[in-house]
Amino acid sequence: MNKKLLTNVLALLAAIPAFSQKSFDVTIANNYSKAKTNVPIVLELKGYGIDVKSALVTDGGKEIPCQLDDINQDGVNDELCFITDVDKNSSKKVNVTLYDKGTQKDYESQVYVEMLLSNRKVKETNKQNLYISQLTVDNGTNPYWTLHHHGAAFENDMVAYRIYFDHRQTVDIYGKYLKRLELKETQFYPDDKQKAAQYGDDVLWVGSTLGLGTLRGWDGKKPTMLEDVDKRSQRIISRGPIRTIVEVKDKGWTPQPGMQPIDMTALYTLYAGRRECHVDVKFNKPASGYLLSTGFINVKNSTEFSDKKGLRGCWGTDWPVSAKDSVGHKRETVGLGIYVPEKYIVSEEPANKDNYAYVIKTDTDELHYQITFCSDNETFGYHKDKDWYEFLKEWKDDVTHPVVIK
Repeated sequence: MNKKLLTNVLALLAAIPAFSQKSFDVTIANNYSKAKTNVPIVLELKGYGIDVKSALVTDGGKEIPCQLDDINQDGVNDELCFITDVDKNSSKKVNVTLYDKGTQKDYESQVYVEMLLSNRKVKETNKQNLYISQLTVDNGTNPYWTLHHHGAAFENDMVAYRIYFDHRQTVDIYGKYLKRLELKETQFYPDDKQKAAQYGDDVLWVGSTLGLGTLRGWDGKKPTMLEDVDKRSQRIISRGPIRTIVEVKDKGWTPQPGMQPIDMTALYTLYAGRRECHVDVKFNKPASGYLLSTGFINVKNSTEFSDKKGLRGCWGTDWPVSAKDSVGHKRETVGLGIYVPEKYIVSEEPANKDNYAYVIKTDTDELHYQITFCSDNETFGYHKDKDWYEFLKEWKDDVTHPVVIK
């Protein structure tokens, strides 16, 4: 090779960007007397020293689905997530490889999320086509009727949730008969043909109640809506394949009259293979001076369960829509549940005609709790209140004995 050709080759090689990767084992320990299934594992990426563009996870030498998420939407992936099982009183190693190049593998999705604008030219409620990823509105603007199914909706194969985009910000639910993803086809409003094929439907009337785990203010006697807000936003942070994340943001919210406004950002996260939705709230400053509330609707004729330590549930039957819209619907039986860590609880309020409520507060700028539900329509779920309450106790037991990740 002549000197000129060698120089050109070396220059070409020097111009090729370096390829970096980090490969390591993650040890997951279950120091608990029960096996854990479908355990979400989330790794923060900022400590690994590379701008992660793609990742590979192997469990027992077998590749498993994983996903990268840019939580703060700054163009840099913040978290790696995957799901695994761990036997009781045991630990396992999972291998993770992070790359600063490439595109993340497109695994088959086990979850789904959507936001749509209502298209008046399309008459069918399950064939809307104006898909969006985010929307921000100013104070005084109510996009409730502008958005199809009134806000973001998301699901896995067992459950589906939606969040109203108005001053209520209510969390509502969609119950299923069969384990499958459905929202892309039904858009929360199944037609007669889909109902005949055992597609799910809206199973809860929420009105102005707390719905399921809605976060609101507290005026000393009752929950307050999120009316005094400068700007409110919804956006889809993650679309899967193993978890969805929806962000709800309220800037300049005054939870109680006379208080200074505060900014609140809530992330609603649903994992594949899990009933519960995680509610993770972040304020722009310490929020110790604010009283808040959450809980769930008092379903008509419902029985109630509470362990008086943050776990609460009910089981009841009611129409899932208002009386004027009840044609084509049947009464629905549901089980609702919430787990709020005791450190946040100021009081557990007695049930009234609207809600089973908690008054809560945080001494920091964060707040975390979880919500869950089942529909009596499910071929795979629960059909009696006592069975539902046993599940809730097992669920809290699982939540309060997390795996240890090293």
